Parts: sequence; structure tokens; C-alpha cells
Amino acid sequence: MLTQSLLTPSTTIAEAQLSERDLASAVSYLRVSTKEQAEKGGKAEGFSIPAQRAANQKKAAQIGASVIEEFVDAGESAKKADRPALQEMIRYVKTHRVKYCIVHKVDRLARNRADDVAIHYALQEAGVTLVSATENIDETPSGMLLHGIMSTIAEFYSRNLATEVVKGMTQKAMSGGTPTKAPLGYLNTLERDKLGREVRSVATDPERAPLVAWAFQAYASGNYSLSELQKELALKGLTTLPTPKRPSRAVPVSSLHRMLRSPYYKGDVVYKSVRYDGEHHRLVEPEVWLAVQSVLSAHNLSGDRTQRHDHYLKGTVFCGSCDSRLMINHARSGSGTIYPYFVCSGRHQRTTNCTQKALHATDIENLVTNYYKNIHIPRETVDVLRESLNFELDRLTAAAGTEAAELSTRRTKNLAEQDRLLNAHLADAITLEQFTAKQNTLRAELDTIDSRLAEHHNDYAEARLHINDCLELAADISRIYNGCDDHTRRLCNQAFFEKIYIDENHTIRPEFATPFDTVLNQEKTKAAHEWSTQRAATSNESEVPTPSIWLQVGTSNIRCPRLDSNQRPTD
Repeated sequence: MLTQSLLTPSTTIAEAQLSERDLASAVSYLRVSTKEQAEKGGKAEGFSIPAQRAANQKKAAQIGASVIEEFVDAGESAKKADRPALQEMIRYVKTHRVKYCIVHKVDRLARNRADDVAIHYALQEAGVTLVSATENIDETPSGMLLHGIMSTIAEFYSRNLATEVVKGMTQKAMSGGTPTKAPLGYLNTLERDKLGREVRSVATDPERAPLVAWAFQAYASGNYSLSELQKELALKGLTTLPTPKRPSRAVPVSSLHRMLRSPYYKGDVVYKSVRYDGEHHRLVEPEVWLAVQSVLSAHNLSGDRTQRHDHYLKGTVFCGSCDSRLMINHARSGSGTIYPYFVCSGRHQRTTNCTQKALHATDIENLVTNYYKNIHIPRETVDVLRESLNFELDRLTAAAGTEAAELSTRRTKNLAEQDRLLNAHLADAITLEQFTAKQNTLRAELDTIDSRLAEHHNDYAEARLHINDCLELAADISRIYNGCDDHTRRLCNQAFFEKIYIDENHTIRPEFATPFDTVLNQEKTKAAHEWSTQRAATSNESEVPTPSIWLQVGTSNIRCPRLDSNQRPTD
């Protein structure tokens, strides 16, 4: 007993005097799955990472090791092995003398068996022993068995959690909730109900929502390209939401395009390719959203894209030799002066055998301006066309009530069928795949019904207004076009022409857009005059049928710019 009492103090002193070089080298690996965990509580590392660090340091002291390097993956899932810090750690242990790799739990390293085996093998190849701060694993057979069991449990937990998360998010979407991050114009909110339970919801962003709503209205008018709308929104102050890594900034064109395409803004929630009626407040009426989709498609067809070089005729003019689009190109002279040219894209990209030479942009501008002088409708013809239009639209409006009532009945049945389908899925009477397929069919049918109802609400009134505007434009378009700026000239060209073909001899061959292909067609204007004469000669005007002048002319395919008083030239 005396010997033991004498040795104990000396042994304690010896342990206390061990230097760092006498301790085994260890690396510590820390990980949290989400950025929210990494920044919880407003702290730089949240709460989990410091807790893991303390546990790993304690384990290192217990096994007589010193942590010489620490590797942290903040906001990285263990379902993938290509995590930056993990890969850096594996490279590190291959080039440094390290005895232990300490983790808080096996699931910090990997949550699928294949990655766990690969990572463990890489550590063993480097002569490193894996140590868990909270689990009794080592290189013994029983320790390896426990390691395998814990790794398998981690994989099961990860997969089961993913399944439950998807199930919960699907259920939330079915109930009209927003299962993902709220888009621009909305804010994710966290409240508590009367029982103290957390309720995650979505509210409109008071700062951004009015600007988002304005963006849809403005783009639906057809008076803006995406790049122009983006610049206007930047001037009005629309910015993205700031994040810890990215400050607030102007909304880029690509994000603006995605926003305008998103059905969320008209009240729909889309999850796993299935569309549901959302509980959130919609910023845009369905008919406005549909109008935006039409304008987006029309701009795509007319080649209206944001390019390096812009010109108000781009997307409208085409090669008269091979029908390819003319693209704008800037050439620099020896003195440094830049000259814009229109070049055949077929020749430039060698997709055709076209030999048409480049055309100076100024020459093309003058050709189009001069061609507008040929577009003129006498006032008498304008009055006759307007008379036939009003007569035909009055007839169609009177007949529209029956179809609108039928559409409303179909809409009610569609919504009832969606409710029955949802109840069947919740009762496990049908699978998710069956529910998704049928739901998509019903939603597509409902979109068609809503589109037709929207047309009934304003189609004939809009058609009357738009075509009257078109008639007024066509009556005096040359003078109007001469007084317009480049932006409004682009709108005029897109409204009047589907395409303008120009050859190297400066010959123009236009292809008119609706409804100008009707109002500028001599045969149809002649038929309108004959109809008007017949009506004037009979006592019963209703017996004279209207000619098929306005057949298939509706608001969905009319692009007529609205010119304000500043854009119209004054006398």
C-alpha cells in the first residue's frame, strides 16, 4: 500500500508532463445537414457544431490523442460523399501522419452503407482508425460489427426520413400549403396556433408583392420585352431577398422569366409535377397570367431575346433568299467607327447555302420605314370594316351565354371530381401515381375551362377594342411610325408583321400578323364593302349574313400596341 501511495503522485505528474509530441495525432470531422442548423440561434456555427467539437475533443483526451486538424461540413447532407471538407480530410490523412479520425457519431460520416464502406476503406488505407465519440466502435470484430449495424441504421433512418418528408410535403401541397421556399413577392412565416403549435405559412411581402403584380400587368400589355421589364423593375426597386451569403440585388432576367412562368402567382401550388389549389393569396388574376404566357410565347416565336447586340427590327426581319432569320452584327472600321449590319443567320452559321451579303442596318431601317407608306386604309374602308366587326361581335356575344353556362357547370364538376380524387388518395384507395396522373388530367382540363371562361368574360370586348385600335393604326401608320421611338417601333413591327423578308436587292416581302392580314387584304375589304352595300339596300339588315372576314380573329393572337399621347405624333 505504501508503494502504491508513493507511485501514484509521481505517475500523475508524469502524465501531466506529457508533451504534444507524445500524444497520437487525430483529425476531427464535424457535420450538420442544413444551413439552418449551421446558423441556428444567429451564431456563426449554430449549436450542433460546437457540441460535436467538444465531444470529439473529450474523446481525443480519453484515447491519448491530440486533434491536429479539424474539418467541418456545414449544411452538407451525409447522403452524398462528395462533401468538400470530407474530401479534404481524406486527402489530408493520405499525406500526414494521423492515427485517429474522430466523429461524433457514425452517421456524421455517412448515411448510406456504400459510402460508409468506401470512406472507412480510405481511412484504413491511410493507417487511420475511425473513432466515434458516442459509440463503442473500434477495429475489433465486435467493434466492426457494431460499426456495420450503426451504419445500416443510419442509412435506414435517412431513407425513412426522406420518405416521411416527401409524404408530409405532398400532404401539405394537397391541403393548399406551400411545401417549398416561398417565391419572390411572398415570405415564409412561422406562427403559433392557440395550442402553441408551430404553424409554417406564407404571407405576401408588402415591399415586393405590389411590384410583382405590376410586372405581370405590364408584361401582359405586350409593351415590354423581358430585358426592358427587368430594367424598369430595377428602377422601381424590386430586389431579391437577402441571404447570409448573398446580399439583395436586382432580379436578373432569367429569374424574371421563371417568375412570369410560375403558376404560383395565380394561386396554384405545384409539387412533384402535380398542381393543387393553394391557400396563399394570389397576386395575379388567372386571365392576366394566361395573357402573360401568350406574350412570352409570342416573343419566343418572334425571336425577342436578350442578346449582346439589340435592335428594334431584330426578330422581325428575315433573309429573302433562304428564309433564315437576320441577325445583328457590329463591324468596326479602321478608324474605330462601329457599323451595325444585318447578316443572314443561315449563312453565318453555315446551316444553308445562302450567299446573301450583309445589309447595313440603316438601309434596312429606311426600307421598313418606307414600306409603311404603302400601308393605308381609306377612312371609308375603316368605317365599313368596323361596322362588320361590331355586327359580328354583337352576334357572337349574344350566343356566348349558353357556352359560358356550360363551362361553369363543367368547372363545378371538375372541382368536385378533384375533391373525390383527393379523398380517395387520403383513404389509400388509389396510389400516389394514380392520383398524380388523374390529377394532372383534371388540372389540364380545368386550365382549359378557365381559359375559355376568361375569353368569354373579355374576349369580344377586348377583340372589339383591339381591332378598332388596329384599324386606327392602319389608317395612319406611316405618320405614327415616323414619330415613334425604337421601343414603340419594335412593338409596331411585332404587331403588323409575322415576318419581313428582305433580299440583297432591297426588296421587301411582308407576312402580316393577325388581324392586319385581314384588314389589309383587298379581297376581304371588298367583301366588307359589298356586305355594307347589301345591308343598305334591304329593309331587314339582320337577313344579310356577315362575310367570313373576322373568322379566327380573337384576342389570343392579336398583338396591337397601345400608343399614348407622347408616342403619337401630333398634327
